[in-house]
Amino acid sequence: MPSSRFRAGLGRPSAAPAEIAWFAFHGDDLLVRAPGDGGDRFDLPIAADLADLGVSVTRAQPLGELDGRACRSAELAQGAPAPAGYAYVSLRRLHGRIDPELFEIAGTAYQVQHWDKAHQYCAACGAALETGQDERVKRCVRCASNYFPRITPATIVLVEDGPRVLMTRQARFPAGMYGLVAGFVEPGETLETCVAREVHEETGVDVADIVYFGSQPWPFPHQIMVGFTARYAGGELRVDTRELEDARWFHRDALPLLPPPLSIARKLIEAWLARPAR
Repeated sequence: MPSSRFRAGLGRPSAAPAEIAWFAFHGDDLLVRAPGDGGDRFDLPIAADLADLGVSVTRAQPLGELDGRACRSAELAQGAPAPAGYAYVSLRRLHGRIDPELFEIAGTAYQVQHWDKAHQYCAACGAALETGQDERVKRCVRCASNYFPRITPATIVLVEDGPRVLMTRQARFPAGMYGLVAGFVEPGETLETCVAREVHEETGVDVADIVYFGSQPWPFPHQIMVGFTARYAGGELRVDTRELEDARWFHRDALPLLPPPLSIARKLIEAWLARPAR
């Protein structure tokens, strides 16, 4: 859900703001103010310039306003230590330990700084790119090529068969954890076609009654996950070991370790569990 406290925008004030809320990344980790006074919540650095905290900014982009204060994404110089009282923390570790609205904006900021870093020169002619003033775009003044932030769509699906759910495991998952079938949309596909193809390719299962569930930005680094439910329609379970370590059916009363609460996979599973067994 969009933050009620956040107004996205590219406004560049004529005078430098007295204070800026910084979503500043050191690699994949966000610079945050460490909890104090026995608390467990991180917060953002607030400063007119991160140099005031002894931090060097490689490049920055405006994001808009947060609580009436300008906010920006930033890429920090590699190897720079975090200032005293601050830490570099990954977005995954920050979930539940920072204000939920700040967490959502941090995902946007990560994608913006990733795009900014990756688009410094034109892929067509090699000229330096300029940042657009009226929209989020990098423009080549030599050949007029435009580079908008890249958003990569992927589908994820909960396949049910009565009281059973189809779950998959990748080697990189924590021990014992299973997730749901997911994959990137290919050229010319609808989202529903992608769902059916990915399920069949990875598990040999056919599905029917594909129904949209919801979507979630997934800034690792620039996906949007589009969630669906589907019903088992046949096929013998076989695991594509090039993609998966394992796939199996689990009864709703005997589920494995589930994906983390921040993921749409977890939301799909919890919504399924909340429905009466069919």
